[in-house]
Amino acid sequence: MENEREKDVIAGRNAVTEALRAGRPIDSLYVRRGDKTGSISAILRMAKQAGVTVKEADPKKLDAMCGGANHQGVAAVAAVHAFSEVEDIFALAESRGEAPFIIVCDEIADPHNLGAILRTAECAGAHGVVIPKRRSVGLTAAVGKASAGAVEYLPVARVPNIAAFLDEIKARGVWVYTADMDGADWCQTDFSGPAALVVGSEGFGVSRLVKEKSDFIVSLPMKGKINSLNASVACGILCYEIARQRAGIPAKNGKA
Repeated sequence: MENEREKDVIAGRNAVTEALRAGRPIDSLYVRRGDKTGSISAILRMAKQAGVTVKEADPKKLDAMCGGANHQGVAAVAAVHAFSEVEDIFALAESRGEAPFIIVCDEIADPHNLGAILRTAECAGAHGVVIPKRRSVGLTAAVGKASAGAVEYLPVARVPNIAAFLDEIKARGVWVYTADMDGADWCQTDFSGPAALVVGSEGFGVSRLVKEKSDFIVSLPMKGKINSLNASVACGILCYEIARQRAGIPAKNGKA
């Protein structure tokens, strides 16, 4: 039976060329390491023009990706949905008459985590999700499935550098809240204004530079022996605290 990876992989020079020519959304292009001649160079030019992220891979990785198909040193991972621009996220917030609410994923590698984050973000009223172009899973078939259709409604933008992106949105009046250990209590943090919530990778959390760029570090209480939550779970809890405050729903003690 075809697995999730095989469903969204386009293998071979002609197939990849036609996919790019047709304007099919491509998440990433994988090229055999060191191979940039002949028809490969033309594919690389097309990918650059389309803004597709290009990654070098060894033959074994390409073989595994393509499930035995003749890849000729080239494979593309199709995206389940076209990526948006950062401006699309701000435009959606403006169209709703709301302060921007953005989820920023700092190198989330697990497709099920990213899909779950997209699903929760859409349900909680976020205006978009931002991921880095490299060292992150993209809009693959597995992500689309895990998002339960949210990828069709929620803008997802890719940026070259998360830290630089945070500087840009801070200049536009957005406050940056990063989920990490040893931060302020999540229940005592004011999320009511323009907000970007940063969630770190599964294994390493958020990078040092991203933490330095943040306006606030927020933490969830850890009462057990495990000292961290799954990234999508932590994101879900914080998303709904943000949604509660933005909706003006009072807490049990009567305070917003």
